[in-house]
Amino acid sequence: MYTAITTSLENAILLITINRPDKMNALNKTVLDELNSAIDEVYSNHAVRSAIITGAGAKAFVAGADISEFQGLKHNEGMDLAHKGQYIFKKIEDAPKPVIAAVNGFALGGGCELAMACHFRLASENARFGQPEVNLGLIPGYGGTQRLTQLIGKGRAIELLITGNMLDAATALQYGLVNYVVPQEELLPKAKSILELVNTKAPLAVGRCIKAANAVFDHTKDGFTEEVKLFGECFSTQDMIEGTTAFLEKRKPNFQGK
Repeated sequence: MYTAITTSLENAILLITINRPDKMNALNKTVLDELNSAIDEVYSNHAVRSAIITGAGAKAFVAGADISEFQGLKHNEGMDLAHKGQYIFKKIEDAPKPVIAAVNGFALGGGCELAMACHFRLASENARFGQPEVNLGLIPGYGGTQRLTQLIGKGRAIELLITGNMLDAATALQYGLVNYVVPQEELLPKAKSILELVNTKAPLAVGRCIKAANAVFDHTKDGFTEEVKLFGECFSTQDMIEGTTAFLEKRKPNFQGK
């Protein structure tokens, strides 16, 4: 089905692996198209409760965009490329199921942007993050200038953007860019253990938590108003009835995502 990524489903967790290790998993048109299809599956497949995005091999999560595809592009073509990347990454950010990045090695340029589009990030000890586009006469185009600023603050973000410097895993943790730093061999097990816990929670409530948190950065919405609306919607779900009943009956809930 796919040529540039692989997917596998286990314990309701869809593992999406960018699979171009010989190219440091660089994002090209095929990767973006296949990633878009895999995220569509996250949305539509009821067997999927959550997802992990990672890169093949030990060296790179995604070491950037495939720069060979940039050559010869003009103004409007560059804008089209950015629109496409932003569309796919926004789809990840807005997914109603948790999508986390397991960053193994370099997450640079488009790779850093992909990781930041996920709901949160785990890093191996050898992970490196950066937006080195200024070295190419470019800026990030897939949402990097916005999400980096949201995640680590304006001063630190602008410094990284205009120097092209990289953050090591420990600094990324200090800055709040990642939630955990673990040895390489523990990266996927740690990511899976978190999602296995999340998968025991009420799926519709999990999705609404994500939607409410995203509203903080959506200038078309008032986040508090959005929270009230989403809170109210929960009262129309079978999961809310099951969760509150189970609590009162001192038993574990059996959530159905309904």
